[in-house]
Amino acid sequence: MRCTIKASRLKGRATAPSSKSYTIRALLAGALADGNSYVSNPLYSDDTWAAIEILRNLGATTTIGESGISIKGGSLHATPATLDCRDSAATLRFISAICATLPGVSALKAGTSLAQRPILPLLEILGKMGASFTCKDNLIVINGGGLRGGIFKIKGDASSQFISALLLIAPLIGEDITYQLDAAPRSRPYIEMTIDTMYKYGVQINTSPDYTVFKTTAQQYRPATFTVEGDWSSASYLLAAGAIAGEVTVEGLNLLSLQGDKIIVSILQKMGAAILPDSSSITTGLSQLHSINFDMSQCIDLLPTVAVCLATAEGTSCLSGISRARLKESDRVHAIREGLFCMGIKTEEAEDKLIIHGGEPKEAIIDSFGDHRIAMAFALLGLKTGGVTITGAECVSKTFPSFWLALKTLGGKIKTDDE
Repeated sequence: MRCTIKASRLKGRATAPSSKSYTIRALLAGALADGNSYVSNPLYSDDTWAAIEILRNLGATTTIGESGISIKGGSLHATPATLDCRDSAATLRFISAICATLPGVSALKAGTSLAQRPILPLLEILGKMGASFTCKDNLIVINGGGLRGGIFKIKGDASSQFISALLLIAPLIGEDITYQLDAAPRSRPYIEMTIDTMYKYGVQINTSPDYTVFKTTAQQYRPATFTVEGDWSSASYLLAAGAIAGEVTVEGLNLLSLQGDKIIVSILQKMGAAILPDSSSITTGLSQLHSINFDMSQCIDLLPTVAVCLATAEGTSCLSGISRARLKESDRVHAIREGLFCMGIKTEEAEDKLIIHGGEPKEAIIDSFGDHRIAMAFALLGLKTGGVTITGAECVSKTFPSFWLALKTLGGKIKTDDE
């Protein structure tokens, strides 16, 4: 699908989509608890549907309601059915760890783009814990059951999803277990979100102050009612849209959230954006943005949003801590540079830095590379130019299925080729 965004002046209110990260974590914890749990205000998107379908195949009972998902867990088992993770990295990595605890053989299938993303470091740790596995093309086969405790060392630059996956299964091992990182982790907020979810389902993880050591003993997940908060990653596009093209109020956000991407408010303020927060919403207004230097290592999913804002800013900006952005749904560093080049914005790249020379973006056709965050970010520049056409625009369904409608409702001039 192609979507064209014309210069627009936005004004209005929008509700942030529910957090994908919390939705998936809450569903998995509910499936591991023996009894009936309820996930209120979940996000329904491609990634969460993948998780729901897999949990059903593994033996959990899920019922979809108007305002939430009921889930009966506690009896997961290996299944001969191939578990299709689609392109959900969190689902693939978390479910791989869970399958390692289940006696028998489980097969997990990764979607085309997901198959290019790393998972071997996680599988190797699971292997040291007692599971065995084989990987071929986009299929992972895990022979699980009988995991053992002990002390396991992990590289600090490992994906936070690897660490979260190992934490989710740690209480199920039946023995004391310690994970030791050789350096402080990147994307620490996502690890904190995992520990927060586990706590709400009755499981305690002990951590060192710098989050390099995680310890736990045998515990049982307990059924819970979990309310999913608004997603700061998705809200970033709406907040940036207000700063670039009008006045937008985003509701449904928790200002005390553990989500690392809530730092988008501070980043926009640092750029000079007009921002007005209240108890449950944030308003951003049209502003002349200016250049900044910022370390993105703890909020890497914000890189596309921040980059397109800086493309319109005065001066030259440097974004550091970006190396992991190359291992997402696309090589986001390449995708950002390619898109900005097409729009006449000069950039420079080093291993862990992206330099952006702000200017006046010009209309262009932008390849989304099938990446939801690239599509949504470059749509914002369409609001400032004569027009931007995004190819593969349907990819937003991964995390923000109503994105195009949300922009239209705010006054965006949006046209898709299916209209």
